[in-house]
Amino acid sequence: MVNCTQSNDTIQDGVLLFQLIVYIPVLAFGIPLNAIAFWVFCWKLKRWTETRVYLINLMIADCSLLFALPFLIYFHRRQHQTGKLCFAIQCIYFTNMPMSILIITMIAIDRYIAIKFPLKAKTLRSPLKSASMCGLLWIILVIYAYFHPKFEEGEEEFCFQKRASRPNYSSLLSIFGYFVALGIVVFCSVEVIKCLKKKMSESPHETKLIQKALHIISVNLCVFILCFLPLYTVLLLRFAVDVAGACSLVWPLRMSVHILACLANANCCLDGFCYYFAAKEFQEISSLLPPCMFMRSRMNQSQESQQPTDQVMT
Repeated sequence: MVNCTQSNDTIQDGVLLFQLIVYIPVLAFGIPLNAIAFWVFCWKLKRWTETRVYLINLMIADCSLLFALPFLIYFHRRQHQTGKLCFAIQCIYFTNMPMSILIITMIAIDRYIAIKFPLKAKTLRSPLKSASMCGLLWIILVIYAYFHPKFEEGEEEFCFQKRASRPNYSSLLSIFGYFVALGIVVFCSVEVIKCLKKKMSESPHETKLIQKALHIISVNLCVFILCFLPLYTVLLLRFAVDVAGACSLVWPLRMSVHILACLANANCCLDGFCYYFAAKEFQEISSLLPPCMFMRSRMNQSQESQQPTDQVMT
């Protein structure tokens, strides 16, 4: 196995400074934003919906990240050795980001079903089904986060600092999962945008409402791509470099991972804005669905024939 142990203290100090510059505002804004959002979605809303279930779980994931960030900063600055505390914080950290990605993916799928298939939505969607899916995801990711550090046990001296050049195949699973989620989110968002644009051309009196929904969906998609895609691209490159044993590229990629992880972790602060408006979008767009469903029902009764449900919004 190739051993790549080169280091650059100046670059590392710069990365630590960048972490402080990013994480201090993230903690300062993320904690109150998520606290307010959690209060609104848990106690102020009267009706349980699929969106409400997903957003509460998303906030739990974001709050777990905010809890882990101070430890992450401390571990990096103090070269904290691996141990029980490190293992516990790593479990929390390696759970929240994949969970956030998966919940955002579930929200995109839920939106796609609600807009494209309003007739089937009543059977495919329910708060109980959403809660069951989230519970299953939590169980899977907690198990993954528990075993993830085990692959590096005995090889790493310092917490959250991968120095061994052995490829981490457990990370490859996370990387693959992100790109699958990215494809789903992009597909669902693009299809919903196309559907709403058709609806807007046929219903000029609803243009303002639909334009607002289009902006929210577009912003959510951009945030999802900008926050996570750079990190997982570099993680994939790091895995390829570890496999190839190219020591000259290990250190730059290691520092890039730390920097891009800061940007990805900032997503927990942005979620407080994006998904508050996403919830409003769901409520407003749902007002467009009942007339469409009623018209569809009348067409089915009069024509006594079935037509594809994805034509409801066209």
